[in-house]
Amino acid sequence: MSDGRVLVVGLGSPDRGDDAVGGAVAERLAGLHIEGVDIVTREDPTQLVQLWSGHGAALVIDAVTSGNKPGMLHIREVGDAGEPLPTHAFTAAGRGGSHAFGLAGAVELARTLGTLPTHVTVVGVEAKTFDFGPMSPEITQALDAAVATAAAELIALKEEMQSCA
Repeated sequence: MSDGRVLVVGLGSPDRGDDAVGGAVAERLAGLHIEGVDIVTREDPTQLVQLWSGHGAALVIDAVTSGNKPGMLHIREVGDAGEPLPTHAFTAAGRGGSHAFGLAGAVELARTLGTLPTHVTVVGVEAKTFDFGPMSPEITQALDAAVATAAAELIALKEEMQSCA
């Protein structure tokens, strides 16, 4: 993998309610077959610290809990010169283990270690539940908008990568 590639990560657990939204969006993006893009799903955000090494840009899709209406989309630029993610919103899905570390912690650890790509965009989907089971109806209804937003952000990242080359 080279710096010219964009990594897309659908983050979350497929069996923890709305935490599955990251993987669901990533799978739909994979169906678009966009060149120069590597798409993966992961449950554990600590894997990101090394996973995005070798990529010049990354797009991460994850569930977020900030107290807003379920299905609301949040877009944050957090690359090596970006602002830190708010830890209260981008944390664990309510369970222990390494997932309790959260996306915000993974971003800041990667920033400290120098593995954070120059361009990183996070698309957060406001979640309703992290209970075992399927995604809530609100998140299921928001999937099309989340995919469209993530696709637009992915295209913007690819264009940014091309302009920097």
